This record gives sequence, C-alpha cells and structure tokens, in this order.
Amino acid sequence: MTLDAWLRLIAFSALVLSAALQGLSASGHFPSEHRAATLRSPAGAAILYGSIAITFASVVIAGMFAWRTLPWYASIIGAGGVLLATPLLLQPFSDSFVNGRSALLVFSGIAAAIALAMLRYI
Repeated sequence: MTLDAWLRLIAFSALVLSAALQGLSASGHFPSEHRAATLRSPAGAAILYGSIAITFASVVIAGMFAWRTLPWYASIIGAGGVLLATPLLLQPFSDSFVNGRSALLVFSGIAAAIALAMLRYI
C-alpha cells in the first residue's frame, strides 16, 4: 500500500475508534434509570441522542470513504483492531468523564471532524 493509502487507513481507523468510544460511553446511559442527573433533563437527552446521531452519520461517511478509497482487507483489519481495543482504551478515562456529557461530546466531535475531512474523498 502507498503512503496515501496508509494515511487514509489511519483516518478511517481513528474515526471507527472515536465512534466506538462514543458508543461505549453512551451505552452506560441506558436504561434511563442509570443516567447521570445532568443527562435526565431535556437538554441532556438532546446531547445524548444528538451525539448518537452525529456519530452514526460519521460512521456512514466513513463507510463510504472506506468503500471508495481503501482495500477491503485493510478496512476490515483496521476497524476490527480498534473495535477490539476500544474497551481497553476507555478504561484510563475517569468515571466522571465517561459517565457525563463530556465523553459524548468529545468522541462524537472527533468523529464528526474526521468525517468532514473524509468528505473530500467521497
């Protein structure tokens, strides 16, 4: 693979990692009885569901990007590797970060930023 293909694979893997971190952070807020008090309000629910929607849209863009610019085997290996590493990479973060709004906003924001950069190649 060329250097350009490696950089695209790294960007794709980074987006999959940020989406998986966001998804794992969001999964701790379901069912609603387990949500932090800040996420039980209407604004908190908007942040929770909005970050999920933004991350989902970013994953769709990443899928189109990978389909058009990466070899299929590289996409599978890159995405699979970061999906396996996600729980281990989330552990060092503090509980207040993961259980609050911050993780949802940070990880979905990273995914959206990478997805916007990927739009250039679709």
